[in-house]
Amino acid sequence: MTQAKRTKEDGRVEAKRIVDLVQREVDDGATSVEEIHKAIANLPLDILDRLDIFEETAKGARKVQEASIGAMYDVIRKVNEEVGKLAKEILTGRPAHKKAVHTHAG
Repeated sequence: MTQAKRTKEDGRVEAKRIVDLVQREVDDGATSVEEIHKAIANLPLDILDRLDIFEETAKGARKVQEASIGAMYDVIRKVNEEVGKLAKEILTGRPAHKKAVHTHAG
């Protein structure tokens, strides 16, 4: 029985390790793609920056663009985090985090 219990626990530890590895790789991949996305998206704005009459327009567009691209990849990272939690729960048979119990006074 001890051997079976240890093996089951080893499997849980290995499952968590794999989930953590996949999560890290997805996060790293999202960061790499985000950097490439921003670099490509900045190309036309870099040209506008060189034209004096469009310099302020390019600055405003760049702020909006950076915020929207950043927000999109933040969502990808958040989804990755939540999927990782769910995967750990499924693979280990244990909740990854305890949910707070709300009580209402009244």
